[in-house]
Amino acid sequence: MTPLRLTRRTLLGSSLLAATLPAAAQGPATWPNPLVAQRADPHVGRHDGWVYLMATVPEYDRLELRRARSVAGLATAEAQVVWRRHERGPMSRHIWAPELHRIDDRWFIYFSAGEAQEPWKIRLWVLENTAADPTQGTWLERGQVKTAWETFTLDATVFEHRGQRYMAWAQTDPAAGNHSTDIYLSRMASPTTLAGPQVRLTRPEYAWERVRHQVNEAPAVLVHGGRVFMTYSAAGTGAEYCLGLLWADAAADLLDPASWRKSPGPVFTSNAEQGIYGPGHNSFLTEPDGTVLNVYHARNYRDIAGDPLKDTGRATRVQPVRFTADGMPDFGLPLRETARP
Repeated sequence: MTPLRLTRRTLLGSSLLAATLPAAAQGPATWPNPLVAQRADPHVGRHDGWVYLMATVPEYDRLELRRARSVAGLATAEAQVVWRRHERGPMSRHIWAPELHRIDDRWFIYFSAGEAQEPWKIRLWVLENTAADPTQGTWLERGQVKTAWETFTLDATVFEHRGQRYMAWAQTDPAAGNHSTDIYLSRMASPTTLAGPQVRLTRPEYAWERVRHQVNEAPAVLVHGGRVFMTYSAAGTGAEYCLGLLWADAAADLLDPASWRKSPGPVFTSNAEQGIYGPGHNSFLTEPDGTVLNVYHARNYRDIAGDPLKDTGRATRVQPVRFTADGMPDFGLPLRETARP
């Protein structure tokens, strides 16, 4: 990993200086905050005039799809169940982190799932729908996305850049045991198959990435201003959860780890004054006017009894991302909740 030399300007994209910026600097929101209650790991996309939302449901047992003509409309959009877990075997427990993608005039949902007898045997799976409207037609199971190892694997995202399709995801390196998840990247041979090579972009190396658990997960990609940005989520799923940031030049070889730089500090974190805790597992949506939105989950309380993973209070939230004069994203503070109309 190429070492990063921070300046005051590049620090503006991190929580170290973002903590000094008032929340109002983000501008007023035109949607409820939170957008949708009890929905974690949100992924938002736009196609043909519709905005689509998928997220993890608190029961971890099904995949839901919402759509609306605007981000604000997602708050009241009907949640359509498009798939339910199996009773046994693969895809029968821990149904997590679904993402909807339009590829080659077909729809694909990528998600993570374990097994009833081995709940933590989590792998990546794909559904396909050939209908023009993803709320119609039939969702067919296209099997597992095979990576280099049969280890704990989750949080796949897919993106295209310079004519090439990539998948990024989180996985445990078998050489490291069951103590860490790292972020990997690979070209794709098809919407369901990786072409390789599989390269690691980041691992939990800083103290803030190793609170409660050693975790880098949930990559999300934004191409903006001549750079490819990749956020990821770090640490456990309580108030310690936060966003880290990688970036590479848009013309660089993305499969060369040396092309990527990594912020030594988190860029989006809990804030007691705002009353928002554990912001993470985000996605990006670019509005028609060019505004970049950060869509993420967080809780409105810090203290949790027991395992935070079993707590259902994570909610989907949305706020704009600003950019500094040198083109770095400034995530600011998580916005305080507002009363719903």
